[in-house]
Order: sequence, then structure tokens, then C-alpha cells
Amino acid sequence: MTRRIPVALTIAGSDSGGGAGIQADLRTFNSFGVFGCSVITAVTAQNPREVRRIDALPAGSASEQIAAVFAEFDVRGAKTGMLFDSRIIRAVSASLKGRKNIFLVSDPVMVATSGALLLKKKAVGDMMEYLFPLADIVTPNIPEARLILGRDIVSFEEMLSAAVEISCRWGCGVVVKGGHVKFEGGIKADAVAYGGMLYKLISPEIRTGAGHGTGCTFSAAIAAGMAKGGKLEDVLVEAKAFVYGSLAESVRPGRRLVSMYPPAKNYLNRIGLEKCGKY
Repeated sequence: MTRRIPVALTIAGSDSGGGAGIQADLRTFNSFGVFGCSVITAVTAQNPREVRRIDALPAGSASEQIAAVFAEFDVRGAKTGMLFDSRIIRAVSASLKGRKNIFLVSDPVMVATSGALLLKKKAVGDMMEYLFPLADIVTPNIPEARLILGRDIVSFEEMLSAAVEISCRWGCGVVVKGGHVKFEGGIKADAVAYGGMLYKLISPEIRTGAGHGTGCTFSAAIAAGMAKGGKLEDVLVEAKAFVYGSLAESVRPGRRLVSMYPPAKNYLNRIGLEKCGKY
């Protein structure tokens, strides 16, 4: 008897170095046991150190790719990553609007680890206006949250405040990733606002130099977990464990360390999720 399998979709750019974007998302989907579909928005010439070139695809290409996927696949989880410009953002948003039974994660990819701009500055407003209201969860890092809100964020309390503001302004859940904030006690923490509740998602601090693509991996892991019908609190812990494990078991296929993708269950006992109240 043929076995049915959950389907997740990534809408993002291609990373020629394989560490981020579409390539990282599809590996994550596979690791979580879901079938991965993809919509490519741009082709980048990059490696873990630099982005050399970006060629955005026509907005109509993204729309047609999305339509083709939904014509044949029962997509239950989706994520958006690098969208690059306003044309693509509007086309993707229009194609996703009204789709039911899909948990949508929006990773507002704006700047690469190397410093290269992955979203045109004029497109930031369009992302907030058209895409955020469709998302179930938005996952900005600290620099992205600063750009979205136009203010500095330097502590966990300010991360929580930022998560609440984004959630209330656009009607979505939020994970403000704390990789750029210094915590005491050898930990890292993310601020979560979802369904009127606040959480602190905690992992041990780990420094490997293999951080390229971890944001993509985290959002893809959430989309995969929700595609499988998971409970969000459990999915967040599993996604964080997956990212932590990928850093802990990084490898060196070239000049630099890159993440590998071990089973998240191997690291679940290192991740904590604490309630911080209501909003």
C-alpha cells in the first residue's frame, strides 16, 4: 500500500554553496521526513564567505511555480526566505493569499551573514504590508527586527517587546532570534510571541563558525514540523534542537565549516521553552 507523506514548500533563493536557501531548506525537509517542493525566486553565486552575484527571476516565474506546486501537492507547511524585491514579494503574496490549511513561516531574509543585501531596501515595506499579514510565524533575527521596527534591540526584554509589537501590528506569531545578543550563563535565547503567550526558547551557546544558513534551516524546520501536524511549542523546540545539532556536528567539505543535519531528537534535552507571560 502506498504511504502518504506530508508536503512542505520553500519559496526562496538558490545558494550555489549549498549552505542556505533552497538547498538548506530541502535538506531540512528531508531530515524531518516530509516531501519538499520548491519555488526559486533568485539564483545567487555565493559560498559561506561571500555573495558574488544575485539574479532575480521574473515575478511571474514565482507565481507559476507556486501554481504548479499547488495543482498537484497537498502542501501543509510553507516558508518564504529570500524574495529580493517588491515584484516578487507581491507576486508570492498574491499566490499564497486565501490558501487554506497551510502553516506559513516568513523568514524576512534581508542581509546575508557576509553583509550582502538580499532584500532591496525599498522592498522592506512591501514585505511588511503584503506578506506578514499572511504568515502564521515571522522569524526575524535582531538586525532584521531593528529594520522592521526602526529601533535598537540589545536585551532579551527588548526582544520580547519587539516580538509583541510585530505580532500585534501584523497579526502573526513571531520568533525574534537572539543570536546577535549576548547572554550570561553560556546560553542563547529567542523571544517568542504566539497566540497571546510569550516564551523564551533557550539553547546552549555554541561557537563553530558554521552559522551560514542557520536562519533558513530554523524556519524550514518549523514549516516541516507544522506540515506533520505538530504542536507549535513542540515544533519550536525540535527546530531549535535541529539547528543546534547541525552546528554541533558541523563538517569541513572545503575551506570553511558548514552545518550537517543530524536527527533533532539527539539534542532535544539541550533545549528549553519557558513561559514568560501573556500579551
